[in-house]
Amino acid sequence: MANETITRRIDRPALVVAALLLASAGLVANDASQQTIVSTYGLGPTAVPYVVSICLAILGLTHVVVAFKDGIPTPDKADTGAILSIVAGLVGLVACIALGGGFILATALIFACTARGMGRRAFAVDFAIGLVLGLGIFLVFQKLLTLSLPAGPLEHLFF
Repeated sequence: MANETITRRIDRPALVVAALLLASAGLVANDASQQTIVSTYGLGPTAVPYVVSICLAILGLTHVVVAFKDGIPTPDKADTGAILSIVAGLVGLVACIALGGGFILATALIFACTARGMGRRAFAVDFAIGLVLGLGIFLVFQKLLTLSLPAGPLEHLFF
């Protein structure tokens, strides 16, 4: 029993994720420190990036701990169809906004693609739900917060 060797399995994917999270935390903190906008009333616009940076650092450190911890179950295989559906939604969101489709259509597209990635197969219904959610979000930003979101044909039609 004195000569027993304990072999630990290091979870390399968790270490990669930890490194990416910690690097992202550093980039966000560095970017926040470069902002020249200041506030005369306490918290300024740099407060949220610093909070995000701290949260990313905490997540990164917990991934380091998990990478060296014994007894962690191995993750299931990734569902490539679901991942591709969600990535397609993100690409569609960026393309829709870049090509002038507007915020409401982009939101509906990403909502429907993400729902498909989560296993739901009613794309048209999900797209309609996304339109309603996108319209609600657009109204809150446009009318209540007086902030402008990317406008497209639907936004110009109603507003």
